[in-house]
Amino acid sequence: MTPPGSDTAHDGHSRGESERGEREVVDQRHGPRAGALWETEPRWARDFTNLNYEWRRLFSELFGTFLLVTAGAGAAVVQGRSAGQIGRVAEVTAPALTVLSVILFMGAVSGAHLNPVVSVSFALRGDFGWRRVPGYVLAQLVGAVLAAALLRATFGDVAQLGVTVPGPSFSTGQAFVIETVLSLGLVSVVLGTASTAQNIGALSAVGVGAYIALAGLWASPVSGASMNPARSLGPALVSRHLHDVWVYLAAPLLGAVLAVAAAYILRGPGGGLAGSRAAQGSLTPPMARRRQP
Repeated sequence: MTPPGSDTAHDGHSRGESERGEREVVDQRHGPRAGALWETEPRWARDFTNLNYEWRRLFSELFGTFLLVTAGAGAAVVQGRSAGQIGRVAEVTAPALTVLSVILFMGAVSGAHLNPVVSVSFALRGDFGWRRVPGYVLAQLVGAVLAAALLRATFGDVAQLGVTVPGPSFSTGQAFVIETVLSLGLVSVVLGTASTAQNIGALSAVGVGAYIALAGLWASPVSGASMNPARSLGPALVSRHLHDVWVYLAAPLLGAVLAVAAAYILRGPGGGLAGSRAAQGSLTPPMARRRQP
């Protein structure tokens, strides 16, 4: 028979060996200074391969995307319901400011992707595990659908719940090209500000938010300046207006792939410490830090 407590002791010994192995990997890849910083992180925040903590990150993505779509689609709904009292400038800056705020207050938990193509892009760069992409994308889509459902329950089916469609003076092909280019720019900003080479920290939120506002200011009449399949699909599903939704699924993905290629040309392969922390989150709650053995 196994003596009482021996399994626990064995598990603790194995976990200690695993942690030492992980520290060695960090030291080899990023240097002893980064390894020392890694050891100060609580286990749930530093062990990105341990899916026991994934529920925090998935809720963060769901909640953040819910707030984004509520602001983005909600601005269009309130614009329609109030006979244009918001104005186009406020309509396109509302989601930009929401993204900026969410990155600042919740980015350390999950990376605040809020967008399926951002998750895919980080995975293509080697900064984010592919096995986590389906969960992130599902959480983002659920958050978008919940936001659209809330808008419908509150205001009714106004302005098709803010669904993104090509503008009345523009063709589907033109909308596809613009969404591809806008998404190329957005993902380039996300990947670039997450890079060690830039080293701008919390200012990355300002860069991403500013780009979203800029894109909306000049391109929203063409395509709605979605750049986000979840933002477009949520309202489309709830309003059952799916005619042009393929544009907002395919174009952002194409733009993201082009952005990953551009990032490789500009900075080489991904997988660095800063990019991984930006993609996966790095929250270190004081209580969790104190509880570390």
